[in-house]
Amino acid sequence: MTVRMRDLLGGVVDRLRYEPTAKRVRAEADGAVVALTDRALLVWEPRRVLPAYAVPVEDLRAAPVPDRGAVPDAPAGTGFALPDVTGLRVLDPRVPFAVRSTPGEPVLVPVPGSDRTVEGFCPADPALAGYVVLDWAGCDAWYEEDERLHGHPRDPFHRVDVRAGSRSVRVSAGGQLLADSARPALVFETMLPVRWYLPAADVVADLEPTPTRTECAYKGVAHYWSVRTDDGLVPDAVWSYPDPLPDAAQLTGLLCFFDERFDVAVDGVPRPRPVTPWS
Repeated sequence: MTVRMRDLLGGVVDRLRYEPTAKRVRAEADGAVVALTDRALLVWEPRRVLPAYAVPVEDLRAAPVPDRGAVPDAPAGTGFALPDVTGLRVLDPRVPFAVRSTPGEPVLVPVPGSDRTVEGFCPADPALAGYVVLDWAGCDAWYEEDERLHGHPRDPFHRVDVRAGSRSVRVSAGGQLLADSARPALVFETMLPVRWYLPAADVVADLEPTPTRTECAYKGVAHYWSVRTDDGLVPDAVWSYPDPLPDAAQLTGLLCFFDERFDVAVDGVPRPRPVTPWS
């Protein structure tokens, strides 16, 4: 019997998952090393779509202590829809690290030489015994070997492919033309809809820059614009990578609209609006 890979991956979203990595991982805060290990695991808690690093207790620079102020477990309604992957509500990075979806012990990891602590979690599963999952945002910097990471740990089962294209792409809002291009760069990213990145010269929308910035582990730091339409302002609806990471260098300066919020036609054929956490 055949199985579609998307269904296979989506079918285990409700489970606690892990994968060892051979890379040496280092976490820093306040200029001090919090963890340094070549035995790290990537851990996905149930319903989490992004992994976190788990580190052996003995590879932490300070012993963890119980976190008495931990947040209760995530109720079933917490999270965001990703219907092309799973019927469950997924927990994306907007859901705080402290929100739990599997049994275990919340802990705090002291930062050496500082009053600061980093949130951690010790899952109850025997396969992860002796490991502490660390809050990415609780540290100032993360490294694999000597290369600094951005946004979150890279998922070894996740791909981002950029391809130059010549399809006709038109973006509109209620009949108002916002962009028209025949030279898009297409981004194919695992479990996400195709994204159409367009040259700025092919965008006619009235764009207003915003201070919003997001980090992608694979593409870098995104800058955002709101779109002024005949029906009003659509906030943070367009983004670009002015200085992308090397794997996404082809996207430099190109603009991308959220398909979830606008009408997109490719080669004259309207595309359905995808349902994602950004809808």
